[in-house]
Amino acid sequence: MTGEGPDLEISRAWLVDPATGREGAGDIVVRDGILAAVTWLSGADADGIESDGVIVAPGFIDLHVHLREPGNEDAEEVASGLAAAGHGGFTTVCAMPNTDPTLDEPGVLARVREAAAASGSPVELLAYGAVTVGRAGEQLAALGELADAGVVGYSDDGSPVRTAPILRAALAYAGALGLPIVDHAEETGLTAGAEANDGYVATVLGLRGWPAAAEEMAVARDLAVLADVVRDVPGARLHLTHLSTAGALDLVRRAKAAGLPVSCDVTPHHLFLTDEWLAGARRWPWDSSGDPWADGARVAPPFDPSLRVNPPLRSPADAAAVLAALADGTADAVATDHAPHAEVDKAVEFGLAATGISGIETALGLLLSAVDAGFLPLARAMEALTTGPAALLGGLSRRNGSVGLIEGTQADIVVFDRSQAWTVTADGLASRGKNSPLVGMSLPGRVLVTVAGGRIAYEAADA
Repeated sequence: MTGEGPDLEISRAWLVDPATGREGAGDIVVRDGILAAVTWLSGADADGIESDGVIVAPGFIDLHVHLREPGNEDAEEVASGLAAAGHGGFTTVCAMPNTDPTLDEPGVLARVREAAAASGSPVELLAYGAVTVGRAGEQLAALGELADAGVVGYSDDGSPVRTAPILRAALAYAGALGLPIVDHAEETGLTAGAEANDGYVATVLGLRGWPAAAEEMAVARDLAVLADVVRDVPGARLHLTHLSTAGALDLVRRAKAAGLPVSCDVTPHHLFLTDEWLAGARRWPWDSSGDPWADGARVAPPFDPSLRVNPPLRSPADAAAVLAALADGTADAVATDHAPHAEVDKAVEFGLAATGISGIETALGLLLSAVDAGFLPLARAMEALTTGPAALLGGLSRRNGSVGLIEGTQADIVVFDRSQAWTVTADGLASRGKNSPLVGMSLPGRVLVTVAGGRIAYEAADA
């Protein structure tokens, strides 16, 4: 593979194409960055090819990343964030606007785009504009100007849209522009000073509890406002990001059944990590007994600050509900909420640590852990990383119109080997943020090659 447009031949792999709902044995050929041939094998030609080896899928799309530039380049630069995306198999990422200055006007968006161009990465960088000026929750940002500049939606993420009147105005205005409001669902009156999920683990550890009601009340408010707005503005759309509780997801499930234009995503860490990890456990939710002190599950020191996230890691029961929501389509997509931090902001007392996990490079491995355990079909995992998020972007990505293994298009693919495990190490992460609780752990599914828009975004040294 050489040059801007690589040549690549992969024979006798397992192809997964969520756009057509097809998976099976096949060959692919990339010539000068173009997906020149996709050959599906059958009969004797497919003998011995299984879904537990080399997989080829469309490049992943992440609806929720924090790239920290401008303003906090010690934690992440656009260049390092895009390199991390390529390493994780992602070919398109959507950056949140909680930069410094806030991405609440076109000039900041221009700076982010300039940084992406300077990086040389072929990973596509999309961005959200802020809902309110400075994300302060008091005055709508220049939504029309931001739309003209090319944002893909609006969010005050890191904080919720503060009041129902502001949310109502934002949904109506954004709906008229054909763009979604992406809300972080949190009733902050219930979370002030909170450190961990309100429950057994927090009680034993002496951490201040963060109740599930804080998320569920906010989701209920958002859905009620949406139902009111959509009567007058049919184009209004609400996307709820990083939902983490069974109750919140059930509210979304019922709202979808009622026909409301709402969607949601869930994160890998809320799918596969639980509050037990704060006590020192290192097991998946389906292996949990509910009490890390009773069965010797604790293998690491407690209070690892890399586990402090917003919303917090929930109980094994909530994690199971999140996985069920992903499996049944209530959750439209997996979004990493990649939140890199400098060590100085994480290597502190648990309750003082900045919230977030550097997660874009480990998302695939976590999802494949559920696939390997039989809790999630491979096809659904790939759908949640590709066509699911692409549909929510509504054609705003330059490549989302061709998500899939489509001959004659610029190659936008990831190649990974399910049979190869890899060990997460700080040095092995391309992100500047090394704040991952998975450092030292082995994950399935080593990414071999990521091709974004016909160019190499990542290639393993021995690929």
